[in-house]
Amino acid sequence: MTHRILFVCLGNICRSPTAEAVLRAKAAAHGLDLMIDSAGTAGWHIGKPPYGPMQEAARAKGYEMSPLRARQVCMADAGSFDLIIAMDEENRRDLAHLDVPVTLFTDYAPQTGATSVPDPYYTCDFDGALALIEACADGLISEVQNR
Repeated sequence: MTHRILFVCLGNICRSPTAEAVLRAKAAAHGLDLMIDSAGTAGWHIGKPPYGPMQEAARAKGYEMSPLRARQVCMADAGSFDLIIAMDEENRRDLAHLDVPVTLFTDYAPQTGATSVPDPYYTCDFDGALALIEACADGLISEVQNR
């Protein structure tokens, strides 16, 4: 069974910490005991909280992200997680050095037609990113329950 999940995006201030917060809440609601973390492929924001507008969008839907702090993915993550999930294809390519399978988060919500979670830091569509992350998290919860 998958118990340890790592979400990865570029800077670890928008998409991956949102996925971490959303999945943590949904796992708790389903009685699942999961270890969930997030990281970025780049180290620009290490130690910083999630981006303010992303936190606001998440908080409006009941997800609290303020305790989270950005970190950069490291080689040790390859052996520490059962499942590593990238937000887009570029993130997945940037994780090739880990030499472990990396899935795309949108693979868990094929009904959306999305092939990546667009970065709201650039698109400013925080609510849209959150809605897609929620759909992907629902699909991931379903898969974890069925394993």
